[in-house]
Order: sequence, then structure tokens, then C-alpha cells
Amino acid sequence: MPAPTVRSSVLSRRLAIAALCALPWAALAQTQSPQTFLQSIYEPYLKAGFKGQPYWQVDRFFASGLARAIDADMREAKRRVEVPKLDGDPFLDAQEWDIENLAISVKADGPTATGEVTFDNFGKRTQVALDLVQTPAGWRIADIKSPSGLLSALYKEK
Repeated sequence: MPAPTVRSSVLSRRLAIAALCALPWAALAQTQSPQTFLQSIYEPYLKAGFKGQPYWQVDRFFASGLARAIDADMREAKRRVEVPKLDGDPFLDAQEWDIENLAISVKADGPTATGEVTFDNFGKRTQVALDLVQTPAGWRIADIKSPSGLLSALYKEK
């Protein structure tokens, strides 16, 4: 067997390092707690100038059933040149925000959890409840109950 060249040895090390660096990201999605998942969604809203989570990236936040309904509605609204049913930030139940006094609590029960999020938006106390499910990609939102109702109810046939 010929001796490895410097070039092949460097390439092998780089590939090994890249593979090792990718492992923690994949593991993080599966080991992240439901508390950490909700904190990653809500804590950025405390920063001045935050423009909101990209909730249209449905697979990043929502369980498959709700994700499909939101995505289908957004595509249909775009095709019709109309506003989608979800016309505001689903995490805050608002179109504008100035968030303070954020509190997040989670009760986990195996592959499901319930999150209770409270905050002041422009001084008005708001409470949001989130049903969470654990998926192969990590924790995702199955539904959101806010002062204006259930997010899933927007997509029920009437």
C-alpha cells in the first residue's frame, strides 16, 4: 500500500473534522428540551428591532399536520393574490409587538408537552398555550391557543 500523500492526509483530516462538527447539530435537534425549543422562539422578541420569527418556514416550527395546512394556505393565498388566513405572528397573536416580562413554563409528558407563555405586549398581558410534539427533527408545535382562538381552527373547513 503506498504511503499517504500530504494532500490526501489533509483532506482526510478535514472530512473527519467536518463530520464530527455536524454530529452535535443533528443531536441537538433530538435532545433539545421543549423548554429550550420555546425559548429559542420567544426570547428573540425581547430584542429591540426583532422582525419576528420566519413562521412561513413551517417545518422549522410546526408539526406536520399544522405545517401542511399553513403552507397550503399560504401558497393558495399567493396564487389568488390574497392575504393568507394567518395574518399576524402566531407566536404572539399580534401584528406588532413590544414584548416585555416574558415567562415560559413547560409540562412535558413523554413525546408531548404543553407550553404556557406569558408576556406583556405594549403593556397588555397576553397568555399563549402551545401543544408540542416530539418529532424526529425535534420539538414542534401541534397547535397554539391564543386570545383569538386556536391556530388550527383557522384551517378547519367551514
